Amino acid sequence: MKTIDPKSISVPELHGILLGAIAPRPIAFASTVDKEGNVNLSPFSFFNVFSANPPILIFSPARRVKGNTTKHTLDNVHEVKETCISVVNYSMVQQMSLSSTEYDKGVNEFIKSGLTEVPSEKIKPPRVKESPVSFECIVKEIQPLGEEGGAGNLVICEVVLIHIDEAILDDNGKPDPFKIDAVARMGGDWYSRSNSNNIFKVEKPLRTKGIGIDQLPISIKTSSVLTGNDLAMLANVEVLPTLETLADTISEDELVKLKLVAADAKHAEAHKYLAEGNTTKAWISLLA
Repeated sequence: MKTIDPKSISVPELHGILLGAIAPRPIAFASTVDKEGNVNLSPFSFFNVFSANPPILIFSPARRVKGNTTKHTLDNVHEVKETCISVVNYSMVQQMSLSSTEYDKGVNEFIKSGLTEVPSEKIKPPRVKESPVSFECIVKEIQPLGEEGGAGNLVICEVVLIHIDEAILDDNGKPDPFKIDAVARMGGDWYSRSNSNNIFKVEKPLRTKGIGIDQLPISIKTSSVLTGNDLAMLANVEVLPTLETLADTISEDELVKLKLVAADAKHAEAHKYLAEGNTTKAWISLLA
């Protein structure tokens, strides 16, 4: 394990480590206007949602390392305390990247990137028509984190209106991760895409209180086959199961065959079932 004191390396090196390790990060496609009404559009991956009541989004335009200057977005929200934050998905990722070019002040990145301005209803900055979700926001506070190059500036925004493309909603009226096809920032030139090939479900332990890994049988806890993820899935049950409690989920013939299998093979079978999300069959394999 390599240990690094942040003060012992250059800011660009530290920046690379932070962005490479803390990923993927959602992207705030922030549109702003200056006091003359000039429109600016720029993406920021120092971004997330921090509250639902009130609805608060925060993004951070950092001071440039070279020259220690501020970005037009930061200058604009000081002049006009409003911004529209739009979600970036795969169909617009190249246009989003193009918009991050360091154009001169007054240049409209909507025009440069070929994206479409749509007037907002409650704020001056326009929203991105191509985005599946846009948030009209009032800037509540701007918190500088330092004065040197690389220092962030927290732009704390309260959402006052939301625009959602109904095509990305599921049957319950919520954003469907398979339909929104969101893009996130990794380190360097790398991005990730939230599509059907890499989206997976992890059941939240909200309705039940799992017994915990410490309560698993020693033979399972010390398995050379089962992973930490496997053990956590097995431990997310309220009561340690028995073959009797699971009897109605397996035939007698299947149970007889399982009992003849060696312990390591049973663990391997359980690992396979857990990878498929079938905790019940995994437990049966282990208990047999």
